[in-house]
Amino acid sequence: MSTADEWWDVDLAAPSGEQLRPGVYRNAERAAFRTGRSPGLDVSGDGRGCNEVYGQFSVNQIETDTSGAITVLDATYTQHCESADAPALKGVIKYHAYPLSYAYTSDSGDYIGQGATQTHQGATSTFSLTSYGDGVQYNVSGKREYWTALLTPPDGEQFEAGHTYQAERSHGASVAGLDVFGNGRGCNTVTGELTVTRLARGDDGAIKAFAATFVQHCEGGGPALRGTIHYYA
Repeated sequence: MSTADEWWDVDLAAPSGEQLRPGVYRNAERAAFRTGRSPGLDVSGDGRGCNEVYGQFSVNQIETDTSGAITVLDATYTQHCESADAPALKGVIKYHAYPLSYAYTSDSGDYIGQGATQTHQGATSTFSLTSYGDGVQYNVSGKREYWTALLTPPDGEQFEAGHTYQAERSHGASVAGLDVFGNGRGCNTVTGELTVTRLARGDDGAIKAFAATFVQHCEGGGPALRGTIHYYA
């Protein structure tokens, strides 16, 4: 990457004989000189680089064309020069990548999230989006967790980006459907709010990309599960 004022080179390499895929790559060595089963990392810029590299990187998304050239990349890295305890250079690399993640914060007393906070990204977790009535079913698996969100628009409506909906477990007139459950825990009744921030539809009208935030209360209680969904949007 280069601009009028600076230039940067970033090399990310799988262990010898392997291909990069989503995941976390620890104990990285300088890419051109990596040994054994170590992954490779080498970030340099404006004429400055490391002789030896200690670090790690995570690949959240990666896609290639038929020639093997990278067409989509979303990655983060941490690099130490010359020793493992040297000050770190940390960075984010995005090339034609759309957000793909699930993050939640659970209030103390919230039954579903058990008071936890967690972020799932492509390096550690898998995601899927399918049609669910007039809405979507969003699934997440990773970090020893399983999550599902069932999201449907109010009766007679379609989801619109930029719209905030009052929500209950089952959709109805002027009320969206919101049911987020995970790790064997779900609500009998739901009150809350759902905001659709972005969406895109395919030629068949089905939602192919989706982003939203939600606030969910179980059984009429005060504690909430708050989350953010990104599926290529």
